[in-house]
Amino acid sequence: MTPSPLGRLQRVDLRAAWKNESSHFTPWLAQPENIALLGETIGTELEVQGQEQGVGPFRADILCRDTSDSSLVPIENQLERTDHGHLGQLLTYAAGLKAVTVVWIAERFTEEHRAALDWLNRITDDSFHAFGLEIELWRIGDSPFAPKFNVVVKPNEWARGVQEASKGSSSTTRVGQMQVQYWTAFGEFLTKNKAPFKPPKPSASNWIPYGLGRSGTALLAFVNAGHISVGVDINQREHPTWFTKLEAQRAEIEAATGLAMEWEAKPDAKFARLRAWLELDMYDEANWPKAHAWLFERLVALREAFRPRILALGDGPEENGA
Repeated sequence: MTPSPLGRLQRVDLRAAWKNESSHFTPWLAQPENIALLGETIGTELEVQGQEQGVGPFRADILCRDTSDSSLVPIENQLERTDHGHLGQLLTYAAGLKAVTVVWIAERFTEEHRAALDWLNRITDDSFHAFGLEIELWRIGDSPFAPKFNVVVKPNEWARGVQEASKGSSSTTRVGQMQVQYWTAFGEFLTKNKAPFKPPKPSASNWIPYGLGRSGTALLAFVNAGHISVGVDINQREHPTWFTKLEAQRAEIEAATGLAMEWEAKPDAKFARLRAWLELDMYDEANWPKAHAWLFERLVALREAFRPRILALGDGPEENGA
């Protein structure tokens, strides 16, 4: 049997799809399916807040929020090679917006600008992340154009995690070292199992957040000396009705997840929270495979149960999210 002929990938000039950065490329990127592609590339779920957002005399091309922690993420676009002007604007946005993640997209990065972002990632602490991405267009024959993002600069999370762990006092170093090692091992587990979650940075932190589709809420995994846990946090100051609306669906949610969770409204606190726990000695690495499987299964179950419900929620008291 003669094999079917295979198509050949052809590189397409960016201007064939987007003649102008501000009026063509930026609106395209701001569409949900395209910002989701960018988010998948850098391992962060993004929610667009607006286009051409003013920061002093400048305007950020796109302003997003990281849905896992609601932090601001300015995005600067270029349909050409990088230049000093856009680098300066990106730093201005980061300072003016107190952003902890910045994204610079261009057709091509010069070695000098790649080095500049690498230097920023190297000298800043764990709270700051700079990404540089090159955008390409491809097609096969007469097929529609297909965009592809290539990461050319990203934070070195492993080096930062080790540095963070080393900062602890004598009373916390053991916990911090365990957390760095555990999150590293859990990240390898997620990668091996092709999980729908990005591997966590190996930091001396007892929790890692994941987005649930909208800012103001997050899916969380925790590791402490004597237990692991999963949960959902809801920002009550941003969304004061969400906890009540979700709690009205508690029976269905717990049936779907198989988890009997603690639901804490905490009316005087910023966050309401939901938690499920498993007691384990996390200093004993023999317990880690059990912890990996428990966390992974419950993160998947919570994401499947909460994400569509949260995406359906409104902030008005008359809306029930159904």
